[in-house]
Amino acid sequence: MSHAPGTARPHRGATPRTVLEPADIGRALTRIAHEVLERNKGADDLVLLGIPTRGVPLAARLGERIRAVEGSAVPVGALDVTMYRDDLRLHPARALEHTEIPPGGVDGKVVVLVDDVLFSGRTVRAALDALTEIGRPRLVQLAVLVDRGHRELPVRADYVGKNLPTSARERVSVHLDELDGVDGVFITEEGSA
Repeated sequence: MSHAPGTARPHRGATPRTVLEPADIGRALTRIAHEVLERNKGADDLVLLGIPTRGVPLAARLGERIRAVEGSAVPVGALDVTMYRDDLRLHPARALEHTEIPPGGVDGKVVVLVDDVLFSGRTVRAALDALTEIGRPRLVQLAVLVDRGHRELPVRADYVGKNLPTSARERVSVHLDELDGVDGVFITEEGSA
């Protein structure tokens, strides 16, 4: 399984430091769900699109929490950004992920892009490019579980589970039960053994 820069698995032999436990992730997602509903005055015309890989289960969990508060389901889908990345020529062997746009589409909707870690901002830029190929949302917002800083592009999340200042030598690894069998966010120093 490949991981985007800033979200790689801890190196073999490295001792990861836990920064979010399962309950912390749950509370962060619940808070984000309430913030999304408050900012958008409810869930009308709302669409959640997870950015593979870990943004997809996070979007599903966010959708469940919004449904619990609002009493109605919010469309949830996935948006593959692989072909829109600006590092394709550097890493050409990247596997395509799944894109799934809810039946109502995105035209005129409020689209909330959901990802696990906001790092350089390049994945979000790719997601915006991919989204323009699908339709024309009325508004696009960004929700991330972790914002670790080190932006290379002028991108800012609208909703953040945890601001986590890191050094450039650290790696942030998000584990989700749906993919990894456990929930947690970990930091590992690069090159530690």
